[in-house]
Amino acid sequence: MPKDICLAVDAMGGDFGPEINIPGSLAAARETGVRLILVGDEPSIRKELDRHAHADVRFEIVHTTQVAGMAEKPSDVLRRKKDSSMQVAFRLVREGRAHGVVTAGNSGAALACGMFILGRISGVDRPALASIMPTLKKPIVLIDVGANADCKPYNLVQFGLMAEVLARCVLDISSPKVGILSIGEEEGKGNSLTKDAFTLLKGSSLNFIGNVEGRDVFTGETDVIVCDGFVGNVALKLSEGLGSALASMLKTELKKSIWSRLGTLIALPAFKRFAKKIDYAEYGGAPILGLNGIAIVCHGKSNARAITTALQQAAIFVEKKANDHLVEGLHANTELSLFSRTGKASALKQEAAGL
Repeated sequence: MPKDICLAVDAMGGDFGPEINIPGSLAAARETGVRLILVGDEPSIRKELDRHAHADVRFEIVHTTQVAGMAEKPSDVLRRKKDSSMQVAFRLVREGRAHGVVTAGNSGAALACGMFILGRISGVDRPALASIMPTLKKPIVLIDVGANADCKPYNLVQFGLMAEVLARCVLDISSPKVGILSIGEEEGKGNSLTKDAFTLLKGSSLNFIGNVEGRDVFTGETDVIVCDGFVGNVALKLSEGLGSALASMLKTELKKSIWSRLGTLIALPAFKRFAKKIDYAEYGGAPILGLNGIAIVCHGKSNARAITTALQQAAIFVEKKANDHLVEGLHANTELSLFSRTGKASALKQEAAGL
């Protein structure tokens, strides 16, 4: 990996602040060789640095006096927290001092900072959060997972266009299969949003395979799954909760008798591999697609491993010039402007339906 990659870290973000962000960032710097800009309250950052070896890590500290609270309104963070660690970290990317930003802070505020500080890619109506998720076969992209709770059909098509570029350029899938999350496989199933979006996606140049039911998300048969942010966030949190619950139930059952404990010792390597596969920390955060810059948002309760993985993910995005490919791919695709709020989406929908 190139040694000149620099990433800004919102050191105060998330439920645990520097206590988690600093060790996670240091581990990522050692594993990737990237340079860090740790943004936040300098005394708090240095206090945490003193608890960990860091002589082999390249970093600098940018001191800030404010923190974007997890429960604060995004508009309040933008207006009243201009010296927050989150805002300053995003400005470092805009100024070219950092190639990307990672934050475990307020996701709504992160999206607002991305839109108003970095700006949107030309033609993109709404940036979206994309989550890379494990499946039985390979990682897939689920989009949107929380940025846009209320969407129009053309928004879902744009999400699909952006995620398709991500799947090709970062996951190295030559022709990603794109589906829409719905309540049945048949074309007529779903609510008005999914049915209208189905028609638009069917008429697009994407490798659209139709509806995908919730039970099929983890089969790995579809590379990109599109949905609105409300449904996507529920699906994501349900997946995380189910993974944790399954691990806890399995652990409880394996401790019930001496024979199960003996069996556990024999199968321990397999159990460890299973635990790693379902651990959200192994997949970092969710990139915000559609911005003029690389930004990754982590879960507020992220542990140090999740921060490390998110920074590794950001470094890969920079190394593979993912955002450049996204801009080029979207600008080369005239459908980006067709599937927009201009009203052309409606005309194309009718054309695709043969009306």
